[in-house]
Amino acid sequence: MTEILQSPDTWEALGLIAVIAIILWARVPRLVGAQLDSRSAMIAKELEQAQTLRKEAETVLLEYQQRAHVAKAEAEAIVNETRAEAERFASEQRASLKAQIERRAQVAQQQIAMAESQALAEIRALAADAATKAAEKIIASRLDEKRSAALVAKSLADVSAKLN
Repeated sequence: MTEILQSPDTWEALGLIAVIAIILWARVPRLVGAQLDSRSAMIAKELEQAQTLRKEAETVLLEYQQRAHVAKAEAEAIVNETRAEAERFASEQRASLKAQIERRAQVAQQQIAMAESQALAEIRALAADAATKAAEKIIASRLDEKRSAALVAKSLADVSAKLN
């Protein structure tokens, strides 16, 4: 037996048995199991929280997608309204410009007509002056004093007859 006590394998086996006995006596497996159970419960709780957060994130994502869709629709509506307003404004401006051009054309035609009538009046006045001067020259060349006196007397008689 001394041989067994001198063998290092024996002492190693006895040490191992002593360590196992101490571990069992101190209830280390139960403590390790309890710690593993608590860790498992904590991990399960964290997984549950992660799933809850994921659901919340999905809900928020859906809300933002809906908001983005609504915002996009509003933006398109604003763009369409702006285009329609711009087209309305352009057509109003074209109509206004057309009316202004027509008014200016009418004013120009009136000014042209007025200038024509003034030119005709001046031509008539010049023609009348020229005819009067020509008639004076012709009458002066063909009328002597005797005829002139007779004409004046006749004109005065006609005027007094017409006045009465």
